[in-house]
Amino acid sequence: MAKSSFENNMENLEKIVTELENGDLNLDESISKFEEGIKISKQCNKILEEAENKITILLEKDEKIEEDNFNVTE
Repeated sequence: MAKSSFENNMENLEKIVTELENGDLNLDESISKFEEGIKISKQCNKILEEAENKITILLEKDEKIEEDNFNVTE
């Protein structure tokens, strides 16, 4: 199975959410779509975590360039 892009995963997740919100699915179909959505959500989180690990900040210290991990603070 080819690795899906973040954008494709988000598009698929949006379609699932729309289907669930429409209320046209029976219970089994709804549960199946929900499970699929959870799997896609986990894939998106993994892609984001991998991207975050690749982001670095170059800091100039003592006349040399150092690479440092990017940390998100909220």
